[in-house]
Amino acid sequence: MSNDANSPSYGRERLVEVYTEGMLADRTPTLPPRFEDLEAEARETLEPEAYAYVAGSAGAERTERENREAFSKWRIVPRMLQGVEDRDLSVELFGETYEAPVGLAPIGVQSILHEEAETGAARAAADLGLPFVQSTAATDPLEDVAEAVGDEPAWFQLYWSSNRDLTQSFVERAEDAGYDALVVTVDTPVISWRERDVEQAYLPFLDGEGVGNYFTDPVFEDLVGGDPQENQDSAVMQFVDVFGDASLTWDDLEWLAGLTDLPILVKGIVHHEDAVLALESGADGVIVSNHGGRQVDNALPAIEALPRVVDHLESEGYGDAPVLFDSGIRRGADAVVTLALGAEMVLLGRPYAYGLAIDGEDGVREVCRNFLADLDLTMGLSGRDSVGDLDRSLLVERTG
Repeated sequence: MSNDANSPSYGRERLVEVYTEGMLADRTPTLPPRFEDLEAEARETLEPEAYAYVAGSAGAERTERENREAFSKWRIVPRMLQGVEDRDLSVELFGETYEAPVGLAPIGVQSILHEEAETGAARAAADLGLPFVQSTAATDPLEDVAEAVGDEPAWFQLYWSSNRDLTQSFVERAEDAGYDALVVTVDTPVISWRERDVEQAYLPFLDGEGVGNYFTDPVFEDLVGGDPQENQDSAVMQFVDVFGDASLTWDDLEWLAGLTDLPILVKGIVHHEDAVLALESGADGVIVSNHGGRQVDNALPAIEALPRVVDHLESEGYGDAPVLFDSGIRRGADAVVTLALGAEMVLLGRPYAYGLAIDGEDGVREVCRNFLADLDLTMGLSGRDSVGDLDRSLLVERTG
């Protein structure tokens, strides 16, 4: 987090570094700056089933494709001679100031990408002052990740268990470990039909990956009847039994909100009325997301849902509630469009996962630095010198 009103010059610093090293030391960037090349290199690096798990989405993967393509609906209209030399990317959420409107989305099972897993990714985020969202479905326990980020921001993402005691235990552990917010994912009551995973017959949890938070939880140990590591097969099946809860309703969110003083962000919102229901049920903000296309095939692209959610919250008197966004963010222009449409922060997903796969912590750091540079430069070249000045007057909607 930062208390400095002026953000670092992400774009200039990164470009000077890259071009200086290239021209004077004949060194090019370690990772490809283009997302498409980054994904291709990660695919070459990873085991086929691991790549399929991260890259794959629900059904025919139409939602994942449309998430990316739908950004072209909105065109940036740059303004000239606007005095953008000193650019400020900082944003305020829940009384804290963040240096940039970018966080690292919760991605489970990062150990199948690289041995440094969630802890490595979290360290990279912390170096840049970006909030890291630790997944419930992580291999590294939440306490280890909290220790790795130190005083830098971290949020805990909750997959709601069918066992309420276990859910409560996760929330209490997150509070005790010093997490700054709770991200409650509501779009995964069950795991979707993902053709790539079915083809590979691969679910990493059954191999003991992504269950670190469960295997270190006292409530889960009681359910298993001892140390989960001593009878891993039985413990994994217990995990399968308690992972999700398809019976949940908005009334249950009220119960959850009563457990904690942490700000609660409900993640997985695509319908504008659900955004209001989330806030009425105790949430402090929402994250517009369709899980990167991983849950429902042929669903509404997340970026199309965003302005509807923002406008409806405003009309219902919730205009001050923070709206965050993920699903399809790949480049700086995507983030500028998203922020101009009313989001206060974007969460980066697959790009940093691929950076982790290629080069661990350093790979995540480089992907994030490139993304911040692109965002900074695109914002300035659009004629805006602060995130707070990004609004819909910067955009036109493509017709036809």
